[in-house]
Amino acid sequence: MNALRPIHGAAALTAACCLAATLWTGLADRGVALAFGVLIAVGELTRWSDARIRQAAPLATAGSLSYALLGADAGQPTTHRAAQVVTVALAAALLGAVPHIWSGRTLTLDHLARRVLTVGFAAVCFQPLYNEGLLASWIGPAYALLLIALLGLTSLCDAVLAAALAHARTRWPFGPLLREELRGLLGIGSAVCATGAVMALAVAVAGLWALPVFCLPLLLTQLSVRRYAAVRATYRQTIASLARATEIAGYTPAGHARRVAALSLAVGRDLGLTGDELTVLEYAALMHDIGQLSLVDPVPAGATADLPAAQQRRIALLGGAVVRQTGVDAAVAVVVERQADPCPEQPVAARIVRAVNAYEEKTRDAGPEGPLWALEELRLAAAGDYAPEVVESLARVLAQPSGWRETGPAQADGRRTALSDPARGWVTHG
Repeated sequence: MNALRPIHGAAALTAACCLAATLWTGLADRGVALAFGVLIAVGELTRWSDARIRQAAPLATAGSLSYALLGADAGQPTTHRAAQVVTVALAAALLGAVPHIWSGRTLTLDHLARRVLTVGFAAVCFQPLYNEGLLASWIGPAYALLLIALLGLTSLCDAVLAAALAHARTRWPFGPLLREELRGLLGIGSAVCATGAVMALAVAVAGLWALPVFCLPLLLTQLSVRRYAAVRATYRQTIASLARATEIAGYTPAGHARRVAALSLAVGRDLGLTGDELTVLEYAALMHDIGQLSLVDPVPAGATADLPAAQQRRIALLGGAVVRQTGVDAAVAVVVERQADPCPEQPVAARIVRAVNAYEEKTRDAGPEGPLWALEELRLAAAGDYAPEVVESLARVLAQPSGWRETGPAQADGRRTALSDPARGWVTHG
């Protein structure tokens, strides 16, 4: 968490300096500031949180960037400075967050830091040039291209900042996080940039009445994205419910599939998997034991890691056949089918599921030393059983004090989830 302090400190210093400058010089173009402040506050009211410890407010972001790149209002030059842009954006964001805070959903410091630094960057790049008259000769397409270029550069800086914040909080590799953020720019990120540029250009020509007109498409896009996210969440819940069939039937212990999925995702992120790769990994981990439903006699405690290789492959193939019948992505069925193949022949997701499942089974009823000895067993297993890079990644994930934390009943059962003895180079957490 110490790595967060420089970013939060820079954002706090920027906000303080901008607020002091605005109070000293006074608020210029108050009507314009009020209009954009209301827009940003409404955007914050409609924000939502996703599964990656981040918060999304597309309309507020577009409004903030549009205000940062605003040159004229209905043909009349504006006189606001970069400091005022940051002050108005921050004040409106805090105002729009009040209902969220009232209902128990707090506004994270990361969200505020990104807003302050991103908007500040765009405003500093544009407002001094405009206020000094250096852009007076930029008209027509050239001016529009300048705004688009500045928005593109701002988006890249925001992606780097978001990846750095996520890396500092989770210790996931920075490179894959940055790739994921850049990939997100092709989705609603591009809509945010386009809306910001269009609103700045429209207000320059038509005045503030253009704001509600040109923010409507982004609102509709945001609604579609949220509905799509809700469908994805329902789909995942359906798969999780299907995976519990082995628990309900008594083939596996309660919570086993959920714990394997949670730890597999953490290992996958540590190894650099992103996007659809993580989705396939999670679904396969949830359904990795579903082939046991085809067995006449259940495996004792559902522990398949110590079964003969031929029986493991049979259960895996049966599981893949069941997954294919459910209509889940065929890539998930492939991972389930190949989790018992020789390690060099397996896809990365299958290697992860195999190692994590074995670790979870070996530590299920073990004492305080169970996690340590389970990792040692995985390391010393016969060649081809478990991928060394996956086992080492598993050890890194478990050793992180704020890394993987399983959810559900296992949190309360007192069982240790990680790791080791200081005398042997590990850190133990209860």
